[in-house]
Amino acid sequence: MAGNKSYTIVEYFGGDSGYRCGYCKNDEGNFSHGMWSHTMTVQDYQDLIDRGWRRSGKYVYKPKMNKTCCPQYTIRCHATHFQPSKSHKKVLKKISKFISKGELPKDQDNGEPMEAVCDEGGPREPSKACQSEVKCAAITDIQKELPECPAITEVHEVVDAAPAAPAGSETSRTERASESDERTAAIAPKPGIGADPARPLCRKAKDLRKERRLQKDQIRQSADGVPSIVSPTPPTAAQTKPLEDFINESLPDNAPHCLEVRLVPVNFEDPQFAASYQQSVALYARYQMAIHGDDLSDCSESEFRRFLCDSPLEAEHSPDGPEEGYGSFHQQYWLDDRIVAVGVIDILPTCVSSVYLYYHPDFASLSLGSYSALREIAFTRQLQKQSPKLCYYYLGFYIHSCPKMRYKGQYRPSDLLCPETYTWVPIEQCVPMLENSRYARFNRDPDAGDPRVLKDVGRLLVLYRRAVMPYAAYSRKRKGSSDEEEVQQYGGLVGQDSAERILLYRS
Repeated sequence: MAGNKSYTIVEYFGGDSGYRCGYCKNDEGNFSHGMWSHTMTVQDYQDLIDRGWRRSGKYVYKPKMNKTCCPQYTIRCHATHFQPSKSHKKVLKKISKFISKGELPKDQDNGEPMEAVCDEGGPREPSKACQSEVKCAAITDIQKELPECPAITEVHEVVDAAPAAPAGSETSRTERASESDERTAAIAPKPGIGADPARPLCRKAKDLRKERRLQKDQIRQSADGVPSIVSPTPPTAAQTKPLEDFINESLPDNAPHCLEVRLVPVNFEDPQFAASYQQSVALYARYQMAIHGDDLSDCSESEFRRFLCDSPLEAEHSPDGPEEGYGSFHQQYWLDDRIVAVGVIDILPTCVSSVYLYYHPDFASLSLGSYSALREIAFTRQLQKQSPKLCYYYLGFYIHSCPKMRYKGQYRPSDLLCPETYTWVPIEQCVPMLENSRYARFNRDPDAGDPRVLKDVGRLLVLYRRAVMPYAAYSRKRKGSSDEEEVQQYGGLVGQDSAERILLYRS
């Protein structure tokens, strides 16, 4: 993974002020911790999202779960064990029919509560974000001063701190996602009167035909003197058609359309990314205006670049990792000769994390949100064959208190992250608790705690005046410093392992 000279550098901002919630519309009910990441290793981000953090551009945030109005629980799907549901198969068949016959469905309601599979980021970066440059040069050797602290190394990388947008300068992306959800939410059918108990249960014609065929085989074998016991049996897991078979369904040679998915690293030096950049910008603007009602000024090229191209993740390769490497990517969906959708993803040591999706509004009836999620799950399964530990698909946050956001629980088997012990619990066990309370501790062991809690704030690494040092050394240099409470809070949020590896910038 990351070498000894790769570092994560962050500025922590706390999270005392409330802001407008995009889900329940509470003006000051949404609370979260936030920090600006100048640069970040993929392993550090993996550790952070496994503690409830999530990024929006270079801004990384973590909801205050027991205080925010709509608690947001990190959700992951076991990609290797995923089986498409009936509604998922319907989406895949819809795409296949469009490609093979050129028929665009008229009904835009596919039974899914929401089109987009990913959250649209979180709160805006605070206005107090550092406007200066963070420059890392040779580091003072203070190991003799604190021999029990982690070794201090040299930082050669130069990182420019991007200026943050003023707080409240624009509508939060979470709010836009929620407003879009309301327009695309499926209407639940009214309960019926039920089946006639005097009649047998309704069965599929396919099952009836199969049963009749088996009965004929049994009669034929009995007539031939071959004893046999044949009874209809439900299909086993081995007989279930895998996700890849639906995606790779054969198409006629004269199909009117061709759909190709291309993985492109978010890197302006990459020829494919650079060649398709302007087309992606135009598609993003069209999507934001049509689906989220943005003004043209709200979805400019600079906004696109800040939100979907600027990533703190450093591209990395590992001998036991996937061929594509780790980092931030755009998964482009090319229909014939143009891009119709782009899924923004992060490839991390143990997962593919969905960041955002935008698509051409003219193809909304194809349920591209659901389709892209299924393609990303299939992509995760593909990467897992190269890197066995990379077996999860992260869908962002699950918000049970917002019915429109419960659709993520349909990608199963899946787990939710316990907000107190940071352990994964099957969603089936979590839902009953969330029915009773918006905030819930999923770990049922009352004695269980956070195994990676920071025990000694003095070991937390600080970047101060171009030197990396443990907080204990920093506090001695800055006698009378009053930031210990904030640093302690930060250390508890990122955990002991991350606190001893991530550099907390102090000016």
